[in-house]
Amino acid sequence: MKPFFCDGFLFLFFIFIVLVSLSSISAVSPSGSARDSVKFILGEENFGSWKNAIEQAALAPAPGNDAPKSSLVLAANRTKRPDILRGFQRYRDGWDITNRHYWASVGFTGVAGFILAVLWFISFGLAILIHLCCGWRINIKDEGSNHSQNICLMLLLAFTCAVVTGCVVLSIGQDKFYGEAVHTLQFVVNQSAYSVETLRNVTEYLALAKTINVESVFLPSNILEDIDNLNRDLNTAANTLSDKTNENSVKIKRVFNDVRLALIGVAAVMLLLAVIGLVLSILGHQHAILIFVISGWLLVAVTFILCGVFMILNNAISDTCMAMGEWVENPQAESALSSILPCVDQKTTNKTLFQSKQVVTNIVNVVNTFVYTIADSNASPGNPSYYNQSGPLVPPLCYPFDSQFRERNCTSQEVSSVNASLVWKNYVCQVSEYNICATVGRVTPQIFSQLVVAVNETYALEHYAPLLLNFQDCNFVRDTFKEITTGYCPPLNHSLKIVNAGLGLISVGVLLCLVLWILYANRPQREEAFVNKLRSLKNRFNRNQNNQNLSSNTARQV
Repeated sequence: MKPFFCDGFLFLFFIFIVLVSLSSISAVSPSGSARDSVKFILGEENFGSWKNAIEQAALAPAPGNDAPKSSLVLAANRTKRPDILRGFQRYRDGWDITNRHYWASVGFTGVAGFILAVLWFISFGLAILIHLCCGWRINIKDEGSNHSQNICLMLLLAFTCAVVTGCVVLSIGQDKFYGEAVHTLQFVVNQSAYSVETLRNVTEYLALAKTINVESVFLPSNILEDIDNLNRDLNTAANTLSDKTNENSVKIKRVFNDVRLALIGVAAVMLLLAVIGLVLSILGHQHAILIFVISGWLLVAVTFILCGVFMILNNAISDTCMAMGEWVENPQAESALSSILPCVDQKTTNKTLFQSKQVVTNIVNVVNTFVYTIADSNASPGNPSYYNQSGPLVPPLCYPFDSQFRERNCTSQEVSSVNASLVWKNYVCQVSEYNICATVGRVTPQIFSQLVVAVNETYALEHYAPLLLNFQDCNFVRDTFKEITTGYCPPLNHSLKIVNAGLGLISVGVLLCLVLWILYANRPQREEAFVNKLRSLKNRFNRNQNNQNLSSNTARQV
């Protein structure tokens, strides 16, 4: 039982820390010694749900594998990708976070972003180097320069707006992703906290079971020994799960915060870069714009890399969601999840339930031994069992199971654990200072309290066994995975797509802006254009003057 709790929820945390995808758990309830046992039986204070896990957790042996299990390749179709470690051969082993070839194939999904980053870094870096070393410039100085400048300015404005839009999309996407990731983590944390609280309360009620004593009638010594062994195991499991939950919670939240800050930083820096670059380009500050061009060159490469990383993240989350969905449909099949979340087979589960029924029967034996041998006996004074009991006989507690441990109906002479306390309360007498009945009745208030404690244990084991069975046959984990795949995976994937769209828009927008910054910043300035125009007019005037002088000289000669 301990490996299941620890490994199961550590696996859930491992998934979400790898894929990016508790507050402190204080599940230990206060001591149950002061709780009102009568309210428990009446349902006013339902602590019985924790009891169930008591017996089953301890008594369940390792899973039996008598029948061969079918093999299941999780997310087989989705994970057929080139495997970098195998010379780009197709990966066919399905989702498996313990397989490095799986991660190599997932990593291949982000190769487009990495290749673009490398190509951009090399090509534009060479262009900048040539520009700085060789003085190569791109200018708009042809005869239609005004028209070209207007087109360049409009394109620059359009691409700057695209960058701004990308920054807004990225901000919205990262906010949604952070919210959904934290929401998903909190759901897993709550499930883990529920298990921790269950184990804590189970050990508490087990300790209470050891104290069951109805007028010196105790549980058998072998049962008490089993309870001690079980308490040690359950306390170890609860402490391990709680510690690992808190530890991994802090790590995962730190990852979420780092990712959020990184995306916010990219959006803010790219926005400032685009706006300031546009202004400097329009003002024609060629030297200042060069600094922003170099910064943009590096940031675009980083943004392409982030695109690749989030593509990998998106595919890994989608793979995991599909794998969990397929496992939910086939939890008993051999798969990559079966080694991490080993579910107890039907044979072992039935044996555990059988043993819990034995404990229930032992507790009923303790109660009924008191009823038959002491409460309903007409002991005479001087007898150790005498406390002046009198009046109608106390009905015995119902055995919920027959000799074969099959469920049976209570007879009319028996009382069930559901209403035993209410019925037996009618047989309580008032006692004198010598602690013997002073009125008609067969149960003293002190004995009645002991009976109620015993019935509490019986009621818990009898009615809440399915809770522990859900842990043992993986119904609990199956329900958790089903909730994640249906309620949490779609929003996570959607928010990641928004983040990728924002990063892509920013990358392409800034990339094109860099070229246009250089082009537009190197356009002829107003002073230079005015001087050129004056020079052109002067040359034209001189040319006309020369033509007139030549014509005049020709006329004189004639």
